[in-house]
Amino acid sequence: MKKMLFTLVSILTITVSANAMPYEQARREALFLTDKMAYELNLTDAQYEAAYEINLDYLMSVTSQHNVFGPYWDRRNLDLSYILYQWQWDAFRAATYFYRPLYWEAGLWHFSIYVHYPHRDYFYFGRPHFYATYRGGHSWRHNGGRSWYEGRHDHFRPVASRDHHVGMRNHWDRGDYPPHGTTVATTVL
Repeated sequence: MKKMLFTLVSILTITVSANAMPYEQARREALFLTDKMAYELNLTDAQYEAAYEINLDYLMSVTSQHNVFGPYWDRRNLDLSYILYQWQWDAFRAATYFYRPLYWEAGLWHFSIYVHYPHRDYFYFGRPHFYATYRGGHSWRHNGGRSWYEGRHDHFRPVASRDHHVGMRNHWDRGDYPPHGTTVATTVL
């Protein structure tokens, strides 16, 4: 009986560690990753919200080490290519911690972003307005295996050149962010 119980507990432990990460963790990780993308890539507000959705959809879809860089990763990157300007896309791909944000080692999820940004409680920007409610409505699964972002370029990338692009970082650097009285968490030293 003890042997059978031990085997059952062992199988359950292995199964739990290989499942998708919990929603709350995925939400926190997607917000941290997207916040840093918004700062480095100078995302617009619309790009920021879309990138958060895309990152959360990816993190909620990955269930094991075998699909970290599989079809969900491909879909994430394809969706991001639809919302980013070419120069943002090039910078995104050059930053491994953005391009390959997740890896599996020793039975645990690891996030590459923390190597570059070790202060996990520091955010440049506030949460997207739908942070508490978004649960995958724009994911490939909810859109019949197609990208919701394809063909919506004008919404996320209004006509502008690299020199005239104004994103969230411009507002941050000028000191007029965060808008609408929202607060930004800062690191406690």
